[in-house]
Amino acid sequence: MKKILLKISGKTVIIILKKTGLLLASILLLFILLNWIFPVPDRIEYSVVITDNKSEIINAYLTGDEKWRMMTSLEEISPLLQKTIVAKEDQYFFHHPGVNPLAVARALFNNIFHMRRTSGASTITMQVARMLDPKKRTLLNKLVEMFRAFQLELKYSKKEILRLYLNLVPYGGNIEGVKAAALLYFNKNPDHLSLAEITALSIIPNRPSSLVMGRNNDRIILERNKWLKRFARNKIFTKKEIEDALSEPLDARRHEFPHYIPHLAYKLKKRGGNTYATSIDLNMQLKTEKLVKDYVRNIRLKNIRNAAVIIIDNKTHKVITYAGSSDFSDSLDGGQVNGAEAIRQPGSTLKPLLYGMCFDEGLLTPKMVITDVPVNYQGYAPENYDEKFNGWVSVEYALDHSLNIPAVKSLKMLGKDRFTQKLIRCHFQQIKKDQEKLGLSMILGGCGASLEELTGLFSSFANNGILFAPSFLETDTHPDSLEVLSPAATFMVNEILSKVNRPDFPLNWSATEKMPKIAWKTGTSYGRRDAWSIGYNKNYTVGVWAGNFSGTGAPDLSGANIATPLLFKIFNTIDYDTENEWFSPPADCDTRQVCSETGLPPSEHCTNLILDHFIPLVSPAKTCHHLQEILVSSDEKISYCKVCVPANGYKKKWMRIIDQDMQAWYTENRIAFEKIPPHNPDCEVVFRGKAPKISSPTSHAEYFISKKNPEPLLLSCKTGNDVSKVFWYIDDQYYKTSNPEEKLFFIPREGTVKISCTDDKGRNSNISIIVKIVDL
Repeated sequence: MKKILLKISGKTVIIILKKTGLLLASILLLFILLNWIFPVPDRIEYSVVITDNKSEIINAYLTGDEKWRMMTSLEEISPLLQKTIVAKEDQYFFHHPGVNPLAVARALFNNIFHMRRTSGASTITMQVARMLDPKKRTLLNKLVEMFRAFQLELKYSKKEILRLYLNLVPYGGNIEGVKAAALLYFNKNPDHLSLAEITALSIIPNRPSSLVMGRNNDRIILERNKWLKRFARNKIFTKKEIEDALSEPLDARRHEFPHYIPHLAYKLKKRGGNTYATSIDLNMQLKTEKLVKDYVRNIRLKNIRNAAVIIIDNKTHKVITYAGSSDFSDSLDGGQVNGAEAIRQPGSTLKPLLYGMCFDEGLLTPKMVITDVPVNYQGYAPENYDEKFNGWVSVEYALDHSLNIPAVKSLKMLGKDRFTQKLIRCHFQQIKKDQEKLGLSMILGGCGASLEELTGLFSSFANNGILFAPSFLETDTHPDSLEVLSPAATFMVNEILSKVNRPDFPLNWSATEKMPKIAWKTGTSYGRRDAWSIGYNKNYTVGVWAGNFSGTGAPDLSGANIATPLLFKIFNTIDYDTENEWFSPPADCDTRQVCSETGLPPSEHCTNLILDHFIPLVSPAKTCHHLQEILVSSDEKISYCKVCVPANGYKKKWMRIIDQDMQAWYTENRIAFEKIPPHNPDCEVVFRGKAPKISSPTSHAEYFISKKNPEPLLLSCKTGNDVSKVFWYIDDQYYKTSNPEEKLFFIPREGTVKISCTDDKGRNSNISIIVKIVDL
């Protein structure tokens, strides 16, 4: 009988175990299915927090639901904070699977026995579930809350769940999370809170409307002390810790978060992260902002209402000051516009890069001579800022005087596309977008750039030609780098831009006695809409823009007289009276004697020699030939070639060879120069050399001529100084003979017209134009 009973009992146990296992498996499968269908809603929006280079909060933004909810990192949860919260909220937190069955049973018994809700069973995990997915307190919702708690325990560690709790727990008003509460009430991070402060904060979520920091501090102290005494009875903390906490006063009140660097803060906020540890030096930022605000206040009478400044630390390559306007709160003049990232015309600020590239390509050196005379590139005829021309000038003179004609010539010589690609590699975004539309005018400001881009570019001049992408964040420890110029070319540019005796030195500036040595370049955009001045030394690169966000120009707006004084004021503030350590010549830069007339290595006939920097094996090595031996008659009225030179009655004379552009400019300005006498008229040799250059009309251009009142077109050319007569042909038909400097006019026919010009040496040049007859 016993054996039969044992068999039956054994079978019953097996059946029960099977059913239990099947039930548990079914529950597990159901949980997995529900977990897949209804994933835990754990996407939390946090406030964006901006800190400076000392990790102090300098700006913060509310979440989309108008909450101060800041992410607390695991490192900010101190052992004291964890111990206190767990002791108060859920002492078995680290031992249950998200739901405490004993607490549930106790709460169920007490609530049924008293016929009302007298105690809860919510664990920290269940509270997190409720805060992630708020619902009314019903039995069904409590079951959903338990399900969510199991989901959280499956997905996160206990530490991470505790962090979620500390990020979401409400602390009155629109404050959620212990970090926001600690900062707004105690002005400190959560890991620096004391036991008394943590306990005071922990009681607020239960009664947020009646326990308000700064308003009900006495009542909060009473509630805090009750919990501290309970901790003492449970021996959670030592007697000394409890006594210190009980005696600690509570002078907390709600503070406001600062709102510094608003332009940069908003720029970073748009990236979509939560916390940005910037490299901003707040002390320097505030000093610069005050300088900019005061300076703009003084120039408002000139109808110049805004300015922007960026400062880069050249040793760390970090942006340490960022002022997007003169006053963010000025809504009348667009103070919220970020002038530091706005795309504007850069004026002449790109010229240093151009000349540096020409140095590296072996096209130019600082003392090489280039002509500053009128030019015309297929209808594009640039002019200098002062609408004057200077004839022969050195490259360094052209750069430190910011002459436009030599810059355009240099860009033509280097190649516009090569220059554009360099700027694109330097992260000039608007130039990248417009690269197919850009022409030679880009070197004079006919393109788009921002203060951020230009200041970053100039910082490369302070780092041996290496561009380290300027960073706003302390966490960017390995910025991208790019060799913009060689160290030698960079040094040459630095030497030119550090000269003080130049026209863009601001008028009436006298505070230079202890001002640090800097190199700087100014720029003024077309229509006087933008004024730029960007300067640097070994320590800092400072970029300044001034103007109006509306794009309105101002007669007094210029880089020299508006932007540069502010640049100097900033350098005098941030780098005042420092040691004037300057850039040393690099190994790839050397000096040589050159002829002062051309800037080329001298020949035996060069008498005026000067020193010039050059790059060995790169810079031009061709010797100077500005003087040429000419065979002339004894009265110097006729010149001869070696074929027609007579046996006697002639002499040799060294004469300067003047190119066509310079000769035309001399003639137009009535400047006397020594011309090569007309060639022997009896000579039958056809000469080689430069043919006349037709300067008007423009080759391949379209001309619209009125049918009723046709306007004649100008015929003009540029020739060498050995030419005395030129012969004009229209469509291969002889038209007229003139002196090289004489201007002729003709009325063309409709269609494609061929124009030819031949000098008295038989050298010829041709162009064609398209003429359209219209009713005007």
